[in-house]
Amino acid sequence: MAFYVYILASGRNGTLYTGHTDDLYRRMTEHRAHTLSRFTAKYDVTKLVFDEAHETREAAWTRERQIKKWRRAWKLELIERFNPGWKDLFENMQ
Repeated sequence: MAFYVYILASGRNGTLYTGHTDDLYRRMTEHRAHTLSRFTAKYDVTKLVFDEAHETREAAWTRERQIKKWRRAWKLELIERFNPGWKDLFENMQ
């Protein structure tokens, strides 16, 4: 079983949200339906722009906390390195 850290965006250089999950597809479906996260619903943060797999829940949680402490510029750099076109990665999951 894999565990994921992910970053969502409202658009290129828009509002960002970082989270972790053990089922990225399900969690993305929940974000897009605005069912679990008030923050992502309020700011319409539904575009998957970064994801990273980990072997344990603890590793994913630790990485999420690390990224959340980063400055915004560092998060943008991570996204640009991983996904320079800011494509919605969820579209390839369906």
